[in-house]
Amino acid sequence: MGQRLVALATADEELTVAAAWDADGHPRLGEDAGVIAGVGPLGVPLAASLDAEVDAVVDFSLPEAVDRLFDTCVQKGFPLVTATTGLDDGQIAKRKAAAERIPLLWAPNMSLAVNLAMKLSDVAGRALADKDADVEILERHHRFKEDSPSGTALKFGQIIADAMGQTVHRHGREGRPGTRPHDEIGYHAIRVGDNPGEHTIVFAMLGEMIEITVRATNRDSYAQGALAAAKFLAGKPPGMYAIADVLGL
Repeated sequence: MGQRLVALATADEELTVAAAWDADGHPRLGEDAGVIAGVGPLGVPLAASLDAEVDAVVDFSLPEAVDRLFDTCVQKGFPLVTATTGLDDGQIAKRKAAAERIPLLWAPNMSLAVNLAMKLSDVAGRALADKDADVEILERHHRFKEDSPSGTALKFGQIIADAMGQTVHRHGREGRPGTRPHDEIGYHAIRVGDNPGEHTIVFAMLGEMIEITVRATNRDSYAQGALAAAKFLAGKPPGMYAIADVLGL
């Protein structure tokens, strides 16, 4: 994702790559970020600290990195776009506190299409809240993905539960669980090949159903969404923002 962010930002006339930040001990520290991304020299070395002045920081990393990320952006006053999921309660609280000091946009999925699908799922959920509808969420990702279900699937579930009132989030089924209750949302995680990500939300009544499906064909959709978010966030006042704000939803 870092390489695609650099490549796509370089191709965008509105953006300039001012810094490239990675973990201590990364084997390519000191190399030109443009060379690493395959777009030629940019004069921006991959570094283990963020020393340049920037208009916004875009983060696709790991929970182990976010404490330092939040501290650095708050200290320097940099707007932050972050897509990192899997945070513990303390890190979530720290993210919330950071948003009181800087503009911060967090989304478990930066795809504009995914976030539009979330809005459509909210509309469907509210319309079907009292219409005897079952809800199941199916997600597919590549074999290397470590968390399951995806943070995006959980976000879909949160949105729908808020709209429809389900209180049980069931992750897969086996054996004889009995008749399906209406107060649950079912999640099913599929891990295959190099699939960059797809989600299907099923709203099913007796005799009819609606499916909302969104698929990524490559990872550029996530990078493009994050760069659109960075453009949106630069110059904004402190607060917590979402991709829905970028889309004007």
